[in-house]
Amino acid sequence: MATVYNWQLGREMDYPYEGAWPERQFAFVINTNRCLGCQTCTMACKSTWTFAQGQEHMWWTNVETKPYGGYPRNWDVKLLELLNKANPDGVRWFAPDGNAPEDAPYGEFEGRTIFEAAHDRSARPEASQRVLGYLPTDEEWGTPNLYEDVPSGGGGGRGEWVREGSDVSLPTHKSWFFYLARLCNHCTYPACLAACPRTAIYKRPEDGIVLIDQERCRGYRKCVEACPYKKALYRPTTRTSEKCIGCYPRVEGRDRDTKGARTETRCMSACIGQVRMQGLVRTEQDGIWTPDRQHPLYYLVHVAKVALPLYPQFGTEPNGYYIPPRWVPKPYLEQMFGPGVEHAIQQYLAPGRELLAVLQLFRRDSRMIFRYDIEEGPLVYEGEIHGQPFQLHDDTVIAFGEKGEELFRTTVEEPLHVRPSERINWV
Repeated sequence: MATVYNWQLGREMDYPYEGAWPERQFAFVINTNRCLGCQTCTMACKSTWTFAQGQEHMWWTNVETKPYGGYPRNWDVKLLELLNKANPDGVRWFAPDGNAPEDAPYGEFEGRTIFEAAHDRSARPEASQRVLGYLPTDEEWGTPNLYEDVPSGGGGGRGEWVREGSDVSLPTHKSWFFYLARLCNHCTYPACLAACPRTAIYKRPEDGIVLIDQERCRGYRKCVEACPYKKALYRPTTRTSEKCIGCYPRVEGRDRDTKGARTETRCMSACIGQVRMQGLVRTEQDGIWTPDRQHPLYYLVHVAKVALPLYPQFGTEPNGYYIPPRWVPKPYLEQMFGPGVEHAIQQYLAPGRELLAVLQLFRRDSRMIFRYDIEEGPLVYEGEIHGQPFQLHDDTVIAFGEKGEELFRTTVEEPLHVRPSERINWV
């Protein structure tokens, strides 16, 4: 085992290979507060990449209802249980003193990752593994929409309103659920890559997208077993494994509609709820993001710290980040997104002027944004929101592409259009 630095954990950790980092890293942010659960992203991916024979069960992108939903069923609960066995003393996060450093923004994680927990086989004594994991059953793969829209708490039966004890006021609902949109995180330290005995899995040096070499793969399913997010899948008709490819032809700028500009993935660009933003961020030699104050992803993750990694304790350093839902109990969110939850939710409940402007960039265009600027506008509202003072300015936020060209500009306040009286009933 080699030793690599994981900035999401704030410490070094064991990994089967020496660290190697791309010049730029594929990354994305998903705002769970806006997600409608419409599955448009799911079907956009399905109709593009996994519509062939042997791919019927494959959903490279899916949206599941938490806390009960999951594809495959109970994927996160099962792995958390295995990690519990491997960490009999529990796991803890040590908060940073004062301002958190760039290389440890969430403090330091004390506990075993899925790579470190595989050493002594305490969680799975029957298995010989480089990575702690499990192989889902066919039944668990077969129900991607099970428990959709099923809330936690409350009571009642089908067709009945639940009123008593189901308070839905902020800050925390007693009866709740939220939609979690998931795709491959194209991790900095991929578990699928670490587990493959054929070295058929690799990260592209130009953008960090994780791919499976179909000629080298022999379908041993070690990647399926090892991936903690279960985004590597086995195809029985070809006897190989497949996974999300990050729509790399679009990332390379080969989509004819954008004339050479780098384009977001199909699931991102199809999102009608405007919950997603995807792009490329520069990285240093230790995997830490290169400071880039005007990059919207860098701002959301490292400056505003409103977007958090999914299950950072697994140790793969995922490059997918989520703005956590503000109505869900904090303990549940903290075991899912780590110790930055309280700060992220407070930031989102009463957003500052710059954060409010950056949030308007989501899904305004399919082309990747590499930089933004803000032109200050007039004050249009002043008051209090969730007990905190709040000002709304109608600023203009401008998005720029890879070559510095302006992609679009939009305002914080959406324009109001009044239909003329003579066309009031026109469709």
